[in-house]
Amino acid sequence: MEYYTQKNKLILTEYGRNIQQMVEYAMTIEDRDERTRCVHTIINIMGNLFPHLRDVNDFKHKLWDHLAMMSNYKLDIDYPYEVPKELVLTKPESLPYPETSVKYRYYGQQMIQFIRAVEDYNGENKDKLVTLLANHMKKCFLTWNKDNVDDQKIFNDLREVSNGKINLNEETIKLKDTKDILANNNKKIFVNSKNRQKQQGRK
Repeated sequence: MEYYTQKNKLILTEYGRNIQQMVEYAMTIEDRDERTRCVHTIINIMGNLFPHLRDVNDFKHKLWDHLAMMSNYKLDIDYPYEVPKELVLTKPESLPYPETSVKYRYYGQQMIQFIRAVEDYNGENKDKLVTLLANHMKKCFLTWNKDNVDDQKIFNDLREVSNGKINLNEETIKLKDTKDILANNNKKIFVNSKNRQKQQGRK
C-alpha cells in the first residue's frame, strides 16, 4: 500500500503529482529515442494545461525549464533550449489555471487535458502513461464519491473523453484497489487536518 506520506514531495505543485510521475517514469526508459519521444509528449500535456498562455513569449521554454526541474536535472535528453542549473535556486513563477467547466467535474479540467494530450501519443510506452491516467481518474472519482467505483466505469469515461481513442478493459488491466485509494485519501485528510491544527495553535 502506498501511503500519502511516502510519496515524493511535489516539486511544482501547479502540475500535480500525475505529471511528476510521468517525468519520473520517463527517466526510467532506457532507449534514448523512446525516452525523448515520451518527454515531448509530457511537454505537450503540460502545455495543454495552460492553453490560454500559448501565445506568451518563451512559453515553450518555460515548460522545458519546469520539466527539467521536476526531474531534478537528471533527465538525460537533448533539450531544445539551454536549461540552467541555477533554476533550482530561483523557482519559476507559477502558471495560472484557466477556469473551465467540464462535463466530468469529479476528474477536473487538468485530467481532461491529460487524456486529450495522451490519446494521440503512439509510443510503445503509451500503455504506461494511460495506466497512470486511469489510476488517477479512479482516485479523483473516489475523492468526489467516497463509496466505490468499478474499473469499467473509469474505462468507459476514459473512452468517451478520448473520443474512442483509448480503450481499456478489466481483462487486460487492473487499477489500484479501491480500499487502498480510500486509505490514501483518508490519510491525506488526516495529515492536512493535523497541519491546520498546528498552524492554528501557533497563532
